[in-house]
Amino acid sequence: MPDPVPSHPVESHPVESHPVESLAGDPACGLLLLCDHASNAVPEDLGSLGLDAPHFERHIAYDIGAAAVTRSLSRRLGAPALLTTFSRLIIDPNRGRDDPTLVMRLSDGAVVPANARIGPEGVAARIARFYDPYDRAIAGALTAARAAGRPPAVVAVHSFTPAWRGVPRPWEVGILWDGVDGRVARPLLAGLSADPAGFTVGDNEPYAGGLPGDTLDRHASAQGLANALIEIRQDLIADAAGQEDWAARFARLLAPLMAA
Repeated sequence: MPDPVPSHPVESHPVESHPVESLAGDPACGLLLLCDHASNAVPEDLGSLGLDAPHFERHIAYDIGAAAVTRSLSRRLGAPALLTTFSRLIIDPNRGRDDPTLVMRLSDGAVVPANARIGPEGVAARIARFYDPYDRAIAGALTAARAAGRPPAVVAVHSFTPAWRGVPRPWEVGILWDGVDGRVARPLLAGLSADPAGFTVGDNEPYAGGLPGDTLDRHASAQGLANALIEIRQDLIADAAGQEDWAARFARLLAPLMAA
């Protein structure tokens, strides 16, 4: 099944010293929202990374619908949120620094020409320009929450494709976690499974949770903070109605966890 058309066109604009969108919220609310793959933007000096424009409408460039769901959740819950403003084709902030997929040379069948022969210096430059500012923003938000007297749960919002390598995926939604700290994951899984819509809910599907060095590992699990990663099938949140529907659903599930 082809990826749906995103709800906004491919972006191209300068992304400079601080490539992070920060949404205000109460640092003492008990929740920090993250969107690691919020944008398909590439700064002008990197051009299109050698790719044709249609590739930036695909999941390889960003998580379709995830940014809008994150913004709506932030507004509904009064929670701070951080979203990237660059495409993961530049560098993937949800990877460890030593992960071989940190800068993707081949993504779902598409060779990324500007990445194909990138060397250590080029990777280091992208880390300094894109990856590190996002890391610092998350660390700063956690520091602010602690200063407010309430270390938060950390919840990341992602989306996934309806099929992988021609095989349909049966889940509408999944929750990824490390299999150890279920303070957020277990209530979300239970709530989604009890939803009258009758969803097929993935427990560490369609991907495995708890990856060493990923965003939640380095910022939440390593610090003893409750956390989970939400995965929503992207065709369900490709338009505003779906985005608001899923944001409302997760707001209902997350609100009691924030109160606790």
